[in-house]
Amino acid sequence: MIQAITLKRRQISSEQIFMLTMFIVNAGNYAYNLLLGRMLGPNAFADAAILITFLLVLSFVGMTFQIVTTKYSVLLEGDLKNKFIKTISKISIAIGISIGLLFIIFSENLQILLHTETDTMFHLFGIGIPLYFLMSVNRGIYQGENKLNLLSITYVSEMFARLFITITLFFFASKLPTTILVATGIAISFVFGLIPFQKTIFKKATFENKIKVETKPIVTFFALTAFYELTQIIINNSDVILVKHFFDNQQAGFYASLALIGRVVYFVTWIFVMLLLPKVIQLKKEGKNTQPILMKYVSIIALFSAIIVLVTYIMPETVVYLMFGDDYLSIAPLLWQYALATAIFAVANVFAYYFLSISNYFPVIISALLGCTQIVLIVFFHNSLEQVVHMQTVAMLILLVFQLLYFVYQNKKSIRLQ
Repeated sequence: MIQAITLKRRQISSEQIFMLTMFIVNAGNYAYNLLLGRMLGPNAFADAAILITFLLVLSFVGMTFQIVTTKYSVLLEGDLKNKFIKTISKISIAIGISIGLLFIIFSENLQILLHTETDTMFHLFGIGIPLYFLMSVNRGIYQGENKLNLLSITYVSEMFARLFITITLFFFASKLPTTILVATGIAISFVFGLIPFQKTIFKKATFENKIKVETKPIVTFFALTAFYELTQIIINNSDVILVKHFFDNQQAGFYASLALIGRVVYFVTWIFVMLLLPKVIQLKKEGKNTQPILMKYVSIIALFSAIIVLVTYIMPETVVYLMFGDDYLSIAPLLWQYALATAIFAVANVFAYYFLSISNYFPVIISALLGCTQIVLIVFFHNSLEQVVHMQTVAMLILLVFQLLYFVYQNKKSIRLQ
């Protein structure tokens, strides 16, 4: 009894430390982005924002490896688990190298398409991609094993390294294009994100020819997770890229700052999604009801989202001034609207990851397709930044309504079967 109480206390303490750490990490990443916005101004920040956007894109692709590794670190044990970790690590490096080469090969095309100052920024970014995917596998192992303290350190190491290296380069290599400095800081930070490193990844194994992992369910889960993460990339980043394409640099810079502030909703709520995933997988493994834990986290995320939207509605000018300064005040009236669209998406996203974790793939596929309506709406309706924000809100509302209706349907179906 005493041991059970002690274990429970440690579990709660570990989660609290992780949540606090992730708040600090998100604050640090925000400080990094805000610093760039203040130092560069709207025009130059538009180029830097492209790199930040690609970093967000990379984080979603990397999340595929992290989620898959998390799930099977919970489900598999012993040599099967070690075999799986080595395999997923090799796959992550191979895919990372392939995508990195695409960035390097098509760097000039990206420069023309996105109107950036230089194509070297894409070379540097491409070099770092294999490291990021390996880092994601490393984090998935810690998340699946519920080693939240070690998981927290990997995020802290990456964030502080990026912040420190970028600031240092701005002071000592200021003659170089700012995008090169930013890209260098991002690429090097991935090395620090591997600290502490899970040695199981490269540990020499003697079981490779004896142990066989059932690959079909893993491949299915990986493919569907990758598909959903691809739609996450589209939903979260297509607006910034499309605005950069359809509007001039100043307008694109304004919108990038708006997106950065509004997305604080998503970054804050993602902390709870990371805590939710391994719990749902473990409960499903044990044959227990997973709905109570889902509703608990949906309530928490909805509350945090509502608070952030309320703050941006009551004092938008203050928020914009504190984060970016006078140059960006023109986007203040749109701030609460963008925050609302992101809040709706954050809540809908919880349901999608919940269904994904319990291997219910139909709503994941449908919600992914519905989420992509955003890009269609923006392509056809982009007369102003305000209209772009409105199109996102419409798309996210459609997504949330579907998730809620499907959850209610599944709940009633479960009751009938009992």
